[in-house]
Amino acid sequence: MTGIFGVLLGSILASRGLPSGEYALITALHSVSVMTFMFSWNALNDYMDVDIDRINRPDRPLPSGAITLDSAKRGIQATGLLSVLSLMVAGYVSSIGEMGVENWIPALATWVLALFLLFNYESGSRFSYKMKEKGLPGNFAISLSVGLVIIFGAASVSKPFDDRVWVVFLIGFLYNLSREIVKDIEDIDGDEGRNTFAMRIGVDGARTVAAGLLVLALAAMLAPFLPFLHIFTDWHVIFIIPALISLMMVKPRLFASEVRAAQTLIKISMQLCLFAFLVISLIPS
Repeated sequence: MTGIFGVLLGSILASRGLPSGEYALITALHSVSVMTFMFSWNALNDYMDVDIDRINRPDRPLPSGAITLDSAKRGIQATGLLSVLSLMVAGYVSSIGEMGVENWIPALATWVLALFLLFNYESGSRFSYKMKEKGLPGNFAISLSVGLVIIFGAASVSKPFDDRVWVVFLIGFLYNLSREIVKDIEDIDGDEGRNTFAMRIGVDGARTVAAGLLVLALAAMLAPFLPFLHIFTDWHVIFIIPALISLMMVKPRLFASEVRAAQTLIKISMQLCLFAFLVISLIPS
């Protein structure tokens, strides 16, 4: 559902409202493509992390044996194929409609970039950068891939460079990067064979960086409502107040070693923030 929401958010931000006609159909196909892409990515991540999860999260489906490794592999392949097929249909719809395939190409480029990040994050191939094992580069890859969902949604309506879309992309990226670092702090005892950011600079240093990223996220949330930027209407800032409040609750828990509570709050704050921008975009100008 997160993938579908991200695509819809990007589409609505760029359209300044709900898309219609062929743009609505392309948005729906992009949503299916992202949803199945994320299913495949998450399943692959669990498949690759099964040994680590036997230590950190033994109750999860793969380490507990509730799902076999063979079944997981088939699921990864099936959902990956569905993602490609949905993307191909979206390209075909654009080619026969007013959008034109040339205006749909940024969507294809975004999807390919996400695939590139997935390969270089998860794959152990000699052609891969193996970012998952390198700490912060892996955190960047995950955070970029999440933000790209919003860009992919904007590309559904042929507006991938819309200023509102890139503002929300930046906010989502900062939220996710902070959360990925906090998750590495949480999993530090079971992350054998990896060189995570928390391992490299220590837990205290990682906490400080994660908190700093959240300050940047807060600034990025407020900046587009400044009157001289003309990105969002200034009084619409009231819709992001719940996200701001929950965000400010993260730091005390993070530095009190309540890491699980901190990363859960980051996720909740991000969801509230993205939902607020969705509501704002649906309000008539």
